[in-house]
Amino acid sequence: MLIDSYDRVVDYLRVSVTERCNFRCQYCMPEKPFSWVPKENLLSFEELFEFMKIAIDEGVKKIRITGGEPLLREDLDKFIKMIYDYKPSVDLAMTTNAFLLKGTAQMLKDAGLQRINVSIDTLKPEVALAIAGKDVLKNVLEGVDEALKVGLKVKANMVPMKGMNADEIIDVLEYCKERNMSVRFIEYMENAHAKADISGMKSDELLEILRTKYSFEDNGFDGSSPSHYYTMDDGYKFGIIEPYEDDFCKKCNRIRLTAEGNLIPCLYFDEAMSIRESIRKGDIKGAALVLKEVVRTKPEKNRWGGEDGEISSRAFYETGG
Repeated sequence: MLIDSYDRVVDYLRVSVTERCNFRCQYCMPEKPFSWVPKENLLSFEELFEFMKIAIDEGVKKIRITGGEPLLREDLDKFIKMIYDYKPSVDLAMTTNAFLLKGTAQMLKDAGLQRINVSIDTLKPEVALAIAGKDVLKNVLEGVDEALKVGLKVKANMVPMKGMNADEIIDVLEYCKERNMSVRFIEYMENAHAKADISGMKSDELLEILRTKYSFEDNGFDGSSPSHYYTMDDGYKFGIIEPYEDDFCKKCNRIRLTAEGNLIPCLYFDEAMSIRESIRKGDIKGAALVLKEVVRTKPEKNRWGGEDGEISSRAFYETGG
């Protein structure tokens, strides 16, 4: 079992298989050129899997595949099957922008993937173009439909932004509700790679908008999930992720691995230790020691909303947020 210095059990590993992405979202990396890390710098799926086995044996119970956009990496389904075959009980999920999902959903389900998270920031093609930097909405929604059709559980994430998509909060919730998909509204996380003039929305503003049409009760947090949940009168649940609140970090059970082998203990911080050398030398004990040290030094909380007004320099596209 992996336990950090604040007595939090760390049993959730987010694994980025690529930093490449086919979107250039305003809140993530709008100015980054369409380039990629040289292939030789990336861990192969076999090398990543060697570390997955270590993490699972040490107590990791949930693995989420992320990017960049993970579907840009060829043979992703084979990597997922490696993990599933090693430990079928592991909760296997993926975060994707869904642009390539229509043609891959069945293969991913057959390989052992159980759930996906998809960013649905708008239902308007012109707004999607403004947010993502390309005309993406048709492909995204078709990908979501295909995922549901093949039996994947789908959760939607929306980042509401003033002057951009704030008028669609109820529309996105109803889109998800009609399809029996849960939705989480995520407060914009300030970071140095995002467009400078983004104005996000706080949870009280979101709730005020939702209350114009719906009644709901506050359920608080559910286990180690970062979402604050609410239940509507008909039983439908939605969540809000509030990284600026102290509760966001209180039960954090996550660490993150980049495609280059950097193990990162916190969403906010850049600090990392590499497992690449150990894995490539076949030094399983060395990689396990790195894992335990990263867990041991996991910070108590992030610094969003701190007194110094610090903005994270983390590149979310390296680990999928």
